[in-house]
Amino acid sequence: MPRFLTMIRIDENNIPAEGHSPEMGERMGALLEEITKAGVMLDTAGLTPSADGTKVTWSGGKLSHTDGPFTESKEVVGGYSIIQAKDKAEAIEWTKRFLQTHDDVWTLTAEIRQIAEN
Repeated sequence: MPRFLTMIRIDENNIPAEGHSPEMGERMGALLEEITKAGVMLDTAGLTPSADGTKVTWSGGKLSHTDGPFTESKEVVGGYSIIQAKDKAEAIEWTKRFLQTHDDVWTLTAEIRQIAEN
């Protein structure tokens, strides 16, 4: 079965100050339990803020690096999952369900990419 990487993009300037509600935590926990029992979830995690990150660039034969935060980016990757699904349509459905666990005050975008297998 193909594997898919889902990158959850967030605008760090618009994260709710209070974080997520207890109800959101319960919805997310239930979904993560379901998707794991179904054998779909391979790995998932949230990421630390971009202020703690570094971008390393190779350009013109030279390396450079820039420490976060990355103010030129409106959205940054705030989390990811690696799932194994029968096809892209199934990966999209699981991702939609994940996004819907969030409270209405959150604005998230998910980018789903199939992992190239050799």
